[in-house]
Amino acid sequence: MPTRHVLLAMAVALMWGLNFIAIDASLAHFPPMFLVALRFAMIAIPTVLLVPRPDVPLRWLVGYGLGFGTIQFTFLYGGMATGMPAGLASLVLQASGPFTMLLGATFLRERVTGRQILGVLIAVGGFALVGWQRAEHASAIPFLLTLAGALGWAIGNICNRQAKAANPFHLTLWMTAVPPLPMLAIALAAEGPSRIAGSLTDWSDPGALNALLGLLYTVVIGTVLGSGLWTWLMARHNAGVVAPFSMLVPVAGLTAAWLILGETVTTPELLGGALVVGGVLLGNARFRRSTRRRLPAVPAPEPASTRLSATSRPTLSGPRECPSGQASSRSSHSRISGVAGSAMSAYSVWRFRYLATYGQTGTIRMEDSRVSSSARWTSAAASPWPVNASSTSVW
Repeated sequence: MPTRHVLLAMAVALMWGLNFIAIDASLAHFPPMFLVALRFAMIAIPTVLLVPRPDVPLRWLVGYGLGFGTIQFTFLYGGMATGMPAGLASLVLQASGPFTMLLGATFLRERVTGRQILGVLIAVGGFALVGWQRAEHASAIPFLLTLAGALGWAIGNICNRQAKAANPFHLTLWMTAVPPLPMLAIALAAEGPSRIAGSLTDWSDPGALNALLGLLYTVVIGTVLGSGLWTWLMARHNAGVVAPFSMLVPVAGLTAAWLILGETVTTPELLGGALVVGGVLLGNARFRRSTRRRLPAVPAPEPASTRLSATSRPTLSGPRECPSGQASSRSSHSRISGVAGSAMSAYSVWRFRYLATYGQTGTIRMEDSRVSSSARWTSAAASPWPVNASSTSVW
């Protein structure tokens, strides 16, 4: 990747890491379920009016929206609203990688390598360590809710993969049209109309302005700009080159939460985070394999004293006189024929059986799985070998 593309990928990781700080600010004022509906509605309305609908099956578009939009952010916002720190949320959400691999192997029959299984086991060990630490110092419910959000992201990834959109960014935008209505229904049932109305009308709360700015950041920077740049990079480089930069998201999230929110993590949580990042990287790594084909060894040309004589090299049937003025080149052609005969003898026998099959007008004598030094063809025109016009050699 060019340096400017590397910087763009790192900038997207920073945008997405800061997105968790913006979500934390928005949750201080808006109810979590209503915030999910509001976030996606702000993108869905201009998308439906201005962006062409992607030509994908409706079931995969709806599945992508339900998985990536509704399930992921319902549990993520719910977990953060009940006490999940923003920095750790950015880390736990990386469980979407192992979940995606397991769902692909289960439902799409995708092949899973031993390296991927090892990466999943390492990541699971890291999540278990983080979850154990959260249970020791606080409730494990926020951690489990965030983990369920990662599963919803994985479901969205499977539907996105099955949709196979020609323009992935348009699919990402149109996906936002799915969550608003179901999330608004959940918000009305779980949070009540009065609480929702109060979040829209009461701006006397000191955190209201920060909540609005956080919502705008999530919509414009985190979703539209971040996803747009990421899709642009994925369209120009291999996924294995771009995807590892997403591992910088929890690094940016944890660092920003420490600097801005004053969040701290324990040493076991840091160790668990390192295991998670390492396991995901191991499972998604792409190792190059050598594509060189081992060619059969070709023996060196024989010395001039032992080269084939002019009478033993392949000749055309019937008399064919050398044109006048070219008699002096006969010896050089003999040497070329001798080298060619040595090279011919190094080919595998199946290759010459193929030639014998398709050169129906000629015959080749074979001895001891090697081509003998004499071959006779009934016609130069019928020979599959290139014919030198100034020589009687068929090579």
